[in-house]
This record gives sequence, C-alpha cells and structure tokens, in this order.
Amino acid sequence: MKNLLDRRSFMITLGSAVGASVFAGTAIAQSSANSKAKPAEPPLSGDMLIQPEELHKMLESPSGEKPLVFQVGFHILYTQAHIPGSEYVGPDSKEEGMAMLRKRVASLSRKSLIVLYCGCCPWSHCPNVKPAYEGLKSMGFTNVKVMYVADNFGTAWVNKGYPIAKGES
Repeated sequence: MKNLLDRRSFMITLGSAVGASVFAGTAIAQSSANSKAKPAEPPLSGDMLIQPEELHKMLESPSGEKPLVFQVGFHILYTQAHIPGSEYVGPDSKEEGMAMLRKRVASLSRKSLIVLYCGCCPWSHCPNVKPAYEGLKSMGFTNVKVMYVADNFGTAWVNKGYPIAKGES
C-alpha cells in the first residue's frame, strides 16, 4: 500500500512539475515574442511628413507658397470639422476616393505642393493617407506631404485652437 501511495504521490508531483514547466515555457515564449514584436509602424515617416504646427504656420503666413490641402478621410469627419480651404477628395482606402483624388489633381503641375490629411484614427492605423500619398507619387507628384496626426484630427488640430471650417466648402 505504501508503495502505491508513493507511486501516486510521485505521479502527482511529476504532473505538477511538467504542468509548471509547460506554463513557464509558454510564458517565456510569449514574453520573448512580445519583446521581439515591433510596435506598429506609421504608414509614412520622415520627410514625407509635416507636423500640424508647421502646416498651420504655412497656411497663416502672409507670404510663401500655400499648399493645396486635401482631406482624404471620411466625409462625415470633413463636414464636422476640417482645415479651412482644404478640399474633400474621399477616403483613399476605397477606389472611389482614389478616383476623386486622381481626377482633382489630373491638371495640376507635378511640382505642386500638396498636403494630405485624414485624422480618422491613430496614425499607425490610418487606412487612407498611405494610399493617397503613394497614388500621387505614382502619378509623378514630387512635392507631397502628409500631415502627421498621432491620434485624430480633434487632438492634432482642433484642440490646439487652429482654425476650422464646418460643412461643405
């Protein structure tokens, strides 16, 4: 009987040790995978970007080249609040938006200064700015910037007190 109890106790101890080992191994593997995982990359970076402050100064300056500003996000966001003078060209994650953008810029000089912005969501998740930027670049536009919007248009522009327009323009 003692032999049976010792064997049973050994099996329970072994089972617990194996279970703990598997759990620890899984936790270590997950921790290792998480430490190696890169944070979400912004859709665009570097000299392609313009900060909201920089765009605001450019638009408010009495001199200097004024960019064409296109909102490439969703229409409801444009009607709620947009940069004065900006044009709505549709969400460029959809073919209709890209078609609107291509039609709007077809007759422009390929050296025109163009600034794109969306502001629908955090930068790393925006579905619209990268297709618009890449579309213009593929058409030969050489002076295209994207306004960096870390969280959304409200925090990047509206909450900073920069001027806005509402409705259609």
